[in-house]
Amino acid sequence: MAKDISTKRKYDSSRRKAQSRETQTQITESARELFIERGFAGTSIESIAKEAGVAAETVYSLFGNKRAILSRVVDVSIVGDGQPIPLLARAEIREVELETVQTRQVEMFAKRIQMIMARVAPLFEVMRSAAKTEPEIHAMLKKYLGGKMEGMGYFVDCLLANGPLRDGLSKLTATETLWTLTSAEVYNLLTIDRSWSAEEYENWLSQTLIRLLLP
Repeated sequence: MAKDISTKRKYDSSRRKAQSRETQTQITESARELFIERGFAGTSIESIAKEAGVAAETVYSLFGNKRAILSRVVDVSIVGDGQPIPLLARAEIREVELETVQTRQVEMFAKRIQMIMARVAPLFEVMRSAAKTEPEIHAMLKKYLGGKMEGMGYFVDCLLANGPLRDGLSKLTATETLWTLTSAEVYNLLTIDRSWSAEEYENWLSQTLIRLLLP
């Protein structure tokens, strides 16, 4: 009998965890839509709960506050899912590191950046706007931009493993060039203001980086 009770408790615990993950996903997806549509200030916990089909108390218990929800939305958007695997540890990024031809690395990099920016760029606009009046959002934005700088440095190291950079180009300048050209601002200018397709942006980015970074 004791064994049966233990098994039932284990099953119930697993089911509760799965339900919690599903609820978090619903809240995250609903919050993303509302943040992009209404901005950070214009989105309330209550509106997120209503959109997700849950009680406001559930949102508070899972996330605590609106800033934590935005942080979660950005984290999920960067990697593409809710799995606790850092971006640089993911297979699609490791493939770039393992590639031995620099030009091919840049092409692979541009493709992945396009996919990431399609998910993240609208949220960076939300953060930039909120950062003007919300110190915690300002700090969060600064953290993400710093992490992006580290990611660009990682890619430069991947290139250097297969050959030199363009003559006279330092690693720092190469990193800053990547950081700038792959910004949400540039992505939005080209894809929204200039109506570029994903393919056009990807081709422009890869060709530009090959010219600017490689011998």
